[in-house]
Amino acid sequence: MASKKKVAFGTSAGIAAAVAVILGGVYKDEGGYVNHPNDPGGETNMGITIGVARDAGWGGVMKAFPKQCDTEADVCADRIYYERYMVEPGFVPVIIADPAVGEELVNSAVNFGKARPSRWFQQSINELCGTKLAVDGKVGAQTVLAFKQCMVNRGRPRLCVAMLDRLDAKQRAEYDRLVRVNPGLKVFYKGWVNKRIGNVDRAKCGVAA
Repeated sequence: MASKKKVAFGTSAGIAAAVAVILGGVYKDEGGYVNHPNDPGGETNMGITIGVARDAGWGGVMKAFPKQCDTEADVCADRIYYERYMVEPGFVPVIIADPAVGEELVNSAVNFGKARPSRWFQQSINELCGTKLAVDGKVGAQTVLAFKQCMVNRGRPRLCVAMLDRLDAKQRAEYDRLVRVNPGLKVFYKGWVNKRIGNVDRAKCGVAA
């Protein structure tokens, strides 16, 4: 019997290696199956909530939810992360331009959903680059163009480090806000900060995109 070939994502955009690095980081942070009573997402496996898995077409038990797809029609964590947290929010062009910043955006989107990290990115571009982007949570051509132009003006390594610092600061502030309004989330606070603040190595900013 022939062995199955795992489906790779990101190859059409020429970013398979960057996607693989991002997915590896996400899986390291998320771990395996959990069903914490304080987690509003309910059952989760590899960071994929049962609601997200069901929306994608998974009908099985979450403990058996697969990481990789064997066919183009399969539902798996790789596919959901690539399509839902990279393609849909418009992060693929950012990943191509600066994989480190793209990694930060994807990781944050996994934790918070797509809109908040997208707004943080637009806010940070405005703050660092003097632009006046609409902070609408929609990373489209205008946002990407402004980011790329700022890379030219400031230099990629310098902008990359500054952008990661800004995004981390906004994410940390949101964690602080969440535990203030919902003290039941304090049980997750230490893990959030330890795993997700400063989790993208700034040394990656010195690697040519």
